[in-house]
Amino acid sequence: MSRVRTVEPIADVRRRPGTQRPILRTFPAQALGPLVTTSSQVQPEADVALDAVAEATGTDVVVSGTVTFAWEGECRRCLQTVTGTTTADLREIFAAAPVEGETWPVVGDTIDLAPMLRETVLLTLPLVPLCAEDCPGPDPERFPAAIEPDEQASGTDDEKAPRDPRWAALDQLRFD
Repeated sequence: MSRVRTVEPIADVRRRPGTQRPILRTFPAQALGPLVTTSSQVQPEADVALDAVAEATGTDVVVSGTVTFAWEGECRRCLQTVTGTTTADLREIFAAAPVEGETWPVVGDTIDLAPMLRETVLLTLPLVPLCAEDCPGPDPERFPAAIEPDEQASGTDDEKAPRDPRWAALDQLRFD
């Protein structure tokens, strides 16, 4: 498999501040690394589509547009597989002297879109997917909830487990 290039040349934009150039690209999710949270993920064979515009603003380049991707996960109530498509807005700044956590680096006359896309996708993946607003949860006929009797609770009051001495002061508390 050939390596997918996530680098975008921006020399033409940087040389003419105020000009805009569209960036319409689709990347396989695997080119961006694992896109997984605790309850949802983007399958490696899925596509991540970028529909954006690059614009030079002085020495910086602003990339703004949308990222669209399909995801799947487990419903937080019934644990059935849930799928969906998310479109996230983005507006990111690429600078020759990037500030960590605020801007992305410009290397020569190129920008690497992969870290920006990865961060955007991971931040917009649903944390707790839900298959439907009225999802009843697990089927009680298939998954009955049985409460097993507590062995200590079946004894008499004289056979109670020893109490934690830190709670002894509460034994003296009386409400009238």
